[in-house]
Order: sequence, then C-alpha cells, then structure tokens
Amino acid sequence: MSRQQIIEADWTWTGERFESGVQVMVDEHGRIERFGRLETRPTRRLRDRALMPGFVDAHSHAFQRGLRGRGELFPAGSGSFWSWREAMYELVDSLDGNGFYRLTLQAFRELRAAGVTTVGEFHYFHHGPEGDDYAFDELIFKAASRVGIRVVLLESYYRTGAPNEPLRGGQQRFRTRSAAEFWDQVDRLQAQQLPPTQTIGVAPHSLRAASPDEIAEIAQEARRRGMVVHVHVEEQRKEIEESLAAWGKRPMALLIDAARDLTGVVAVHCTHTAPEDLVRFADRGGRVCVCPLTEGNLGDGIADLSPLAPAAGPHRDNPPFALGSDSNVRLSFLEEMRWFEFAQRLRSESRGVLRDVSGRVGQVIYETATRGGAAALGVEAGALAPGLWADFIALDLSAQALSGADELTLLDTLIFGGSESAIASTCVGGQWMDHREGGTLV
Repeated sequence: MSRQQIIEADWTWTGERFESGVQVMVDEHGRIERFGRLETRPTRRLRDRALMPGFVDAHSHAFQRGLRGRGELFPAGSGSFWSWREAMYELVDSLDGNGFYRLTLQAFRELRAAGVTTVGEFHYFHHGPEGDDYAFDELIFKAASRVGIRVVLLESYYRTGAPNEPLRGGQQRFRTRSAAEFWDQVDRLQAQQLPPTQTIGVAPHSLRAASPDEIAEIAQEARRRGMVVHVHVEEQRKEIEESLAAWGKRPMALLIDAARDLTGVVAVHCTHTAPEDLVRFADRGGRVCVCPLTEGNLGDGIADLSPLAPAAGPHRDNPPFALGSDSNVRLSFLEEMRWFEFAQRLRSESRGVLRDVSGRVGQVIYETATRGGAAALGVEAGALAPGLWADFIALDLSAQALSGADELTLLDTLIFGGSESAIASTCVGGQWMDHREGGTLV
C-alpha cells in the first residue's frame, strides 16, 4: 500500500506523443486512478523529466547472467547454440541456492535500472544439487521482492532432453517427472506468491522437453486456470529436424494443432518459423516473443517478422509481438528494442520493416516493449490508463543522449540513440526507485 499520488512531469506519454500539462493520479493500491489534464496540484512534480510506461521483459533466464564473459572462446573453430549450451550446463553444475539467488538478484537489479518494471522469468532451473526439491523456484520470488520488480514466474515443464530421449547431465536439475507433480508445484508456488507484484504462468520448455500431447494438456489446464503459456519454438534448425523425425511435423505446426484458440500462448524466438505458420499462429491469437541480443549472440538467425508487421494488414491494430532479454548477456532493453527493427532491416536490406500504417517504427517498437509484453504475460500494465498498474519510467531530459529532442522526436531519440543513462527513476505499483542514487527506493 502507498499514498495517493498526483504525478506531473514536464512531458508525459499519452499513447501517441509526449505532451505537457498531463497528470497521472495513482491510488493507494498502486493503480492508475485518473489520467489526463486534471488541473490539480501535483504531489510529485518531476521537473526536467518525461514520464512513460515502464518496459516489460517477456522472456528472461536470470541465472544465465552468470554466463556473461564466458563461452566466447572458440579454440576448436566456430561455435553454435549447442556449444554455448555446454557452457550453460557447466554454470548449472556450479550453482547452489546462494549462487543462483545472487545471479537472479543481480539480473533483476540490472533490468530495473534498464527501465524494466515487469519481467517474465521463464524458469526451468528448479532443483538444488541434492535432487528433486524445487528449492530454486521460490528464490525467483525472493529476488524480485528484494528488487521491487513485478514478476511473472513462468514455471517450466521439462521432462525429456530431446524428443523421446531421457534427461542427461545438467538437465537433471531442470527435471519435471510428471504433469501431476508439475501442477502440485504450481499450486505450492501460488500459495507463496506475494500479490499484486507476483503472479504465475506456465511454460512447457519446448518440443524437446515436452511432447505435443503434454503441451496440449498443459495449455488446456492453463486456460482453465486463466494462466498464460510460454514455449520455446523453432529457435534452432536441429529442433525442427528432431520434431520432423519424431512426429512428422514442425514444432510450430504441432503448437497450432494443440488448440483452436491460442490466446494467451506465446511462442519464443520463432527464428526459423515459416511465414505461413507464423501468420496462422497469430491469426489464432498467439503472440511471438523475440530476444534480439541473445539470438544475435548465439548465432540463432533472424526471424522473418514482416508478415506480422502492422503495415502488412490483419494485425495492424494489435501487432502480436513481445520482447525478452533471454540469456541477459547484455541487459539493455533499449538495445533489444532497436535491434528488434535493425535485425529486420539487415534481413530484408530495407528500412522501416516493422512500421505501422502511418509509417511509424518507433511507435511499434515501444508498443511491443510495453503493451505487447504486458499482454504476453497477462499483466495489467504497459500503458497510462485508468485501472492499470502504476509502472513508470522517468527520463532525464537533460541527459546528453536526449539532447535536441522535443515532444515529437523524444520517443525515436530514446529508442534509436538513447541509453540507460537517460533513465532517472522507475516506479512499480506506485513505489519509486531513484537510479541516480544507486537504486534507492524513494
């Protein structure tokens, strides 16, 4: 609980542009009560600041922050996702509960300083060194609470190491033995979460870790419970080859077969998904989460997102995109945002690939990083509107990277040329943190 606030910045994002004279009233529960030209005396006047909704990171593996600087030597020649995975397993083998918690805490702190106010933690590293204890799950909530970041714990189902193959090595610490055990653990976590900043979704890891039937059953039960479903899909060509060999279909086709209505289902990466499958998935309500910095670091490839661009037609009013930081190799959501478009430019050798019908790219990118991520996680955030959570970023208008920007150009200036140095403070549910004072709550 917090006190009611009436917030006024020099400029405030209204959904189309930054404007002056706009106020946000936040109630004692941390939700936006009113928004607009309220002509009321503010209780928090943000001078030399611009106010905007906070970023939503829809896909994070926080513990992989421990891989930064590792796995970047290639004495045997060029590497791949699969050689990187071996470095990840080495990290897994080295971590106890304390080490896992420290890395998660570090990642969440860096995310909030980067303007992320909500994170979807796709969590498959369940067990400590002693066995099937699920001891690491509750540490996600503990770290998020310590940082004050909103979190959706995407509890992962991980039963096989490849289609119809047992778990091996480090994968044992990801193990889920059965659907019954999985839902029992989800129930235990729901009893431990701290509303309103902590919620739960489910995440069958991939078609390598769960069969099509298991994913269909998990999706059905998740829908009954009102939970989102996230799954890795077609990040690697080998994943597609294994799926074709085991089931005669590609992973995305199997996911589409799992349910007629894919609302609340998020496919992560889709690097090698056929354009026609991508359209079918989105037409049934699915969303696509891409993680440009990790996909670039791992050499995954570049997804062809052009069929779903707003200017392409059917999804112009609600582009089905979200963004994630994934391995957290570089925690800069502004870089994730700009490379969301830049990767498409490199792929197509053209500019403005993800533009809307008015030709705006920055608007599409920002909506993806806010409302798109919130929709992917089932969180009432991502915009300045009554009833949504008061999750904000306050930009420092005197920051060098924003020099020369006005109300009409500030968004594009931030996305295409800004840095974290421009993020002065963030707010989650009405609770402010000043990043100029070492991340202190104010």
